[in-house]
Amino acid sequence: MTKLGIIGAMEQEVETLLEALREQTSWQKAGSTFYEGILEELPVAIVQCGVGKVNAAVCAQILCDHCHVTHLVNTGIAGSLCAELDIGDLVVSRDAMYHDFDCMKFGYPFGKVPGMDTVAFPADQSLMEAAYAAAEQVNPGHARIGRVASGDQFVASKAVKEQIIARTQGICTEMEGAAIAQTAYRNRLPFVILRAISDKADDSAQMDYPTFERIAAHRCAQVTRSLARQLKAAGQK
Repeated sequence: MTKLGIIGAMEQEVETLLEALREQTSWQKAGSTFYEGILEELPVAIVQCGVGKVNAAVCAQILCDHCHVTHLVNTGIAGSLCAELDIGDLVVSRDAMYHDFDCMKFGYPFGKVPGMDTVAFPADQSLMEAAYAAAEQVNPGHARIGRVASGDQFVASKAVKEQIIARTQGICTEMEGAAIAQTAYRNRLPFVILRAISDKADDSAQMDYPTFERIAAHRCAQVTRSLARQLKAAGQK
């Protein structure tokens, strides 16, 4: 049976999903509250993991071990790394990599974690296609598939933004996705990352972010609910 694990870093990224969650139960582990129930007729587990890669990876592993999820989705907001992505636009991950992991001195490509067989962790093709279809339903003509670049840094500098683009070829930047992607990859679990653009990840980011954070997070939650409906429908075929 399909069970979707949903991870958001901040309250705004999960609050509307929790409002829609039926037959809700909750429990705590590792400082986070995990909610289980029914969303769009699909069994789900939802957690607000907190900001950053470690928080994200811890919660992703708990979803795998204790909630026995079959799919993972990371929903939330991000800064744009390309001119074509404006505030409110939606990103679906093709893959995810770190923009702050550097073992090049030891002969590894930038971003590659020693012991891993890939630099960028690929999203599940079926989930990616379903998520993109959901994003197009929510915001027609304003969704893109591409690479998500993650690191423990709120990017608010044009110089840092340009460096991340050069190193990763990512189309958006945030602080959790690649850690969740790596956890899913190691557990052989299909995943996808959904992001709504909240700022331009440059010198205007501090001004943009507070204004658009809630709008972007709620838009991404709409996509997550649509994805849950698609997974439920696929499971009935």
